[in-house]
Parts: sequence; C-alpha cells; structure tokens
Amino acid sequence: MKHTAARTYRAVHWATTHPDSGQYTAPRGPGRGGRGARAWTRANGAVLRLTTRVQEGFQEAARRPDRGDISTTTVIIWVAAVTGAVLIAGTIAVVIAKYNGKLNGL
Repeated sequence: MKHTAARTYRAVHWATTHPDSGQYTAPRGPGRGGRGARAWTRANGAVLRLTTRVQEGFQEAARRPDRGDISTTTVIIWVAAVTGAVLIAGTIAVVIAKYNGKLNGL
C-alpha cells in the first residue's frame, strides 16, 4: 500500500487522540511543570507519531516483501552499459589524439 493522505491522517489522528499523547499527558521531563512540560508533551507526541509510522512500514514490509526494489540483475546491466560507453568514448578519444595531425586535411 502506497503512502497516502488517508494513511497519514490515520496515523496522526491516532497519535493525537491516543491517551498517552496530547496536552493532558503528565509531564515526564525535568521540572515537572511549566513550559518544559509542554515541550516534553509535544516531543512525546512526535515520537509516538514517528513510532507509529515506522511500525506501519515494518508491517507493510512483512506483508509484501517485494516492494519493487531494484534487482541485482538490473544493477549489473546498468554498470556494464555505463562501463561500455566509457570505454568506447575513451577509445575514440585516444584514436583522435593519436591521429590528430593526420586528420587535419580531411
């Protein structure tokens, strides 16, 4: 399943309505109150959303192991094609450099 707006909405909605997140979470950081508590609450919510997203990714990978990743064969073919093109260009450059004086009259 591709990453869609609905999937993002579900992850964010769950994270923001979860009892362990939001503005009513008890402060867990230093000071136990004030502006630091709000920062810790927001950080906890962000970590929760990130954790949810990573868990969904792992579930997706377990459900569908072939996600369209590039295969080893494709990489080998591309490397061979690029290497061949560089060798041909190099050979042409060497031939032109070697016979440059003789090719002036053409």
